[in-house]
Amino acid sequence: MKNFLSVIATIMVGLSIVGCTKNKAELGTAENPIKLHFVPSVDAKVIEDNSKKFKEYLEQATPYKYEVTIPQSYVAVVEAFGTKRADVSAINTFGYILANSKYGAEAKITVLRHGAATYQSMFVAKADGPIKKLEDLAGKKVAFVDPSSASGYILPKKSLNDKKVEVKETVFAQKHDNVISMVYQGQVDAGAAFYSPPSKNASGTEEIEDARRLVKTQYPDVEKKIAIIDLSQHIPNDPIIFRKDMPEDMKNKIVDAFIAFVSTEDGKAAFKAIYGVTELKKATDADYDSVREMLKTVGVNPDDLMKK
Repeated sequence: MKNFLSVIATIMVGLSIVGCTKNKAELGTAENPIKLHFVPSVDAKVIEDNSKKFKEYLEQATPYKYEVTIPQSYVAVVEAFGTKRADVSAINTFGYILANSKYGAEAKITVLRHGAATYQSMFVAKADGPIKKLEDLAGKKVAFVDPSSASGYILPKKSLNDKKVEVKETVFAQKHDNVISMVYQGQVDAGAAFYSPPSKNASGTEEIEDARRLVKTQYPDVEKKIAIIDLSQHIPNDPIIFRKDMPEDMKNKIVDAFIAFVSTEDGKAAFKAIYGVTELKKATDADYDSVREMLKTVGVNPDDLMKK
């Protein structure tokens, strides 16, 4: 019996040593790569294809290895920061407020879209339909993105609250392009998604940059068929956030690599395909204080949204 117990003890010690060795693998090594998350915004295949280019660039530009993941929702990304399954993530604005509040995640970069560091939410409806203004949404079926989406739920919710408009039914479509498609197909009366002002192409022609652009391949006439009926207040653009206890030197190297990548032709194309981003700039947590104030005004409790 003593010999048996001795063998068991030896095995347990061995397993403990192996476990400790594994746990001590330095972050950024092949054994413990930096876990980089891209939140769902457009088709997952688009994100996957373009994130591969980014991973390759990061591994050339920094001394670290990376693992890229595309979680199912904003809330999944937030929770991943709590369990150290996420080190860096491109995330929506409200998702950042959640991740910072619960787990101390830190915004280090803000995305720019055609030079703008802020954006708005919009309500859209059929251009030839009866809904022409926000008040017309009373008693209607409306599609939103996700309960934790700033432009796809929180901002439009504030717009409705400000005008004391109550919709009849709320549908969460999970992605901005899904919202536009549902409105186009007549599955809902109206929808809420992100808005960015039009840009001008090389020939000087204006091109839409709001959520409708995401479905132009499927619906080339979407700009004519789907009209904007209301715009919200401005809030800061989406940040790129970091786990709080990552080494500062590591954070700085990754921040510099992010910004350098988007300055390249391939990088700009990749980020524009995924998030409509044309530039990046360094940011701090204080840049998002206005969002916290807005949440107080609306009466939104982050913890309640995490349960949805």
